[in-house]
Amino acid sequence: MSARALRNGLWLAVLALAVGFVLLGSAMDFAYVIPRRLIRLAAMVIAGVCIAYTSVIFQTIAGNRILTPAIMGYEAIYLLFQALLILCLGTQSLVLLGRGGNALLSIVLMLGYSWLIHHWLFRNGRNNVYLLLLLGLVLSMVMATFTQFIQLKISPGEFSILQGFNYASFNKARLDQVIYCAVLVAAACLVVHRTLPVLDVLALGRDQAVSLGVDYLPSVRLQLALIAVLVAVSTSLVGPTAFMGVIVANISYALARTARHRVTLPTACGVAIGVFIIAQYLVEHLFNYTTSVSILINLVCGVYFLALMIRTRGNP
Repeated sequence: MSARALRNGLWLAVLALAVGFVLLGSAMDFAYVIPRRLIRLAAMVIAGVCIAYTSVIFQTIAGNRILTPAIMGYEAIYLLFQALLILCLGTQSLVLLGRGGNALLSIVLMLGYSWLIHHWLFRNGRNNVYLLLLLGLVLSMVMATFTQFIQLKISPGEFSILQGFNYASFNKARLDQVIYCAVLVAAACLVVHRTLPVLDVLALGRDQAVSLGVDYLPSVRLQLALIAVLVAVSTSLVGPTAFMGVIVANISYALARTARHRVTLPTACGVAIGVFIIAQYLVEHLFNYTTSVSILINLVCGVYFLALMIRTRGNP
């Protein structure tokens, strides 16, 4: 089967899953059930686009297909921020800020964090992508430790609220939040599409990109800033998704059968959206909310990651 036929089949499957998710078991209730499902579906689409774009672009910059933006500490700083809010304001933090205010502050915080580490590491100029990965990993561990320390200081009721931020959930998505997240994602994706030729060259490596006339450091800074925006939107909208990007990116490479980002990025979007819809459907209709989207996704991604590592190790 050709690569184009596989990609078309993927999108047909995603469309069928989306229609089934909205209509199945709804009793055609257009007053409440279907509108709520449409909001959740919109959140899945936005989060899927964010994860697909960030994973593929990040792996292009890093030159490694098993890394995701989670290693940079974006999700860790989001959880630390939520822990600090609950520690300082208690259970009233959600009431005082509201979900919209909380999401906006989270996005601003992660963008500021991204700007600081990029400005610090890329100030002098050479081979700093690997130092960036190392620093991101260390900062993630440090922030996770601080978050665990705060968890020991808060009450059980506050701890249960904090736990709600640790798992991806589409049930907390609100219409106004989905709308402004969609606007931010659309703007970031527009910038990405205008730099697709540059991304194709960056995939060749730093030396090759420089020899072909790409202004390497500004290009990498721009892509990392866009990654920060998309990760911030995704995390504030549905919560952390850990290493879902690994399975999304690698399946998209297999289906696309090309390294051109004009093909791999839309394919990755279809894979991510399909994974989210299947996971949410299983949570609602099979497990009856006794588990979460995060647990299912991490289970599948963990098994896939192990299979990927074993297969890679077996090839000389």
